[in-house]
Amino acid sequence: MALADDEIILAHRNSEWTGHAPILEEDIAFSNIAQDEIGHAVIWYTMMAELLGEDPESYPDQLVFFRDPSGYRNAQLVELPKGDWAFTIVRQFLFDAAEILRLEELRHSQYQPLAEAANKIQKEEFYHYRHTHAWVQRLGLGTTESHRRMQAALDDIWPYTAQLFEPLPDETLLVEANFVPDPAGLHSAWRNLVVPSLEEADLVVLVEAMPVTAPRSHHTEHLPALLAEMQAVARQVPHAEW
Repeated sequence: MALADDEIILAHRNSEWTGHAPILEEDIAFSNIAQDEIGHAVIWYTMMAELLGEDPESYPDQLVFFRDPSGYRNAQLVELPKGDWAFTIVRQFLFDAAEILRLEELRHSQYQPLAEAANKIQKEEFYHYRHTHAWVQRLGLGTTESHRRMQAALDDIWPYTAQLFEPLPDETLLVEANFVPDPAGLHSAWRNLVVPSLEEADLVVLVEAMPVTAPRSHHTEHLPALLAEMQAVARQVPHAEW
C-alpha cells in the first residue's frame, strides 16, 4: 500500500502541471510521467488485492477514491504542493532515484509476483530518473535565478526524503525473507547516487536539516485538500462504472 500510495499521490501532483509546464514538450512529457505513476500504483494496488482475496478490478478504485486521509500510507514528500518548476523537478528527481534503486532490489525478490512487477516498472522509472536528472543539471547550472530556486527547493525538500526509507511496521519480516530490501541499505545507496549529482549541479545538501521520520499514517495539512479534489467525482457517483 505504501508503494502504491506514493505513486498515486505523486501522480496527482504531477498532473497539476498539465497545461502549465514551462514548455510544450515538457507539458507532454510530465503528463506522461504522471500517467506512468498512475499505472505503477495500479500494479501495486492490484497485487495487494490478490494477496487479500479482493476483486483486482474494483479494489484499486475503492482504495484510491473512497479512503480518508488517515488511511493513506504515502510519504509526506509526495503530498506537498507542486510549488514552482524547480520544486517539482527536485522532488521528482529525488523520488525517482529512490525508486530505481528499490526496484532494482525488488527485481530479485523471493516473492515472484513482486519481482515481475518491479522488472516491468523499473524500465519506466529509469526514464523518469534520466529526465529529471537532466533538468537538475540544466537548472542548477543555468541562470542565477534558476540556481537560486533549485537550491531553495532542495533545502525545503531534503528533510522529507528520510521518510522514504523509514521502516514500515513489521517490514523486518519481509527483509529477513528476502522479499524486500533493507531500507537502511537503500538509504545509503540513494545518498551515494543523488549527492554527487546534486553537487555536479552546484547544489548543496544541508545535512544539518532535521529529517522527517514520522510514521506514514501522519500527514500534512495538504493531503485532505488533494484527496477532496481527486475523489470528488467518484464520491458524487459512487456506483458508477468507469
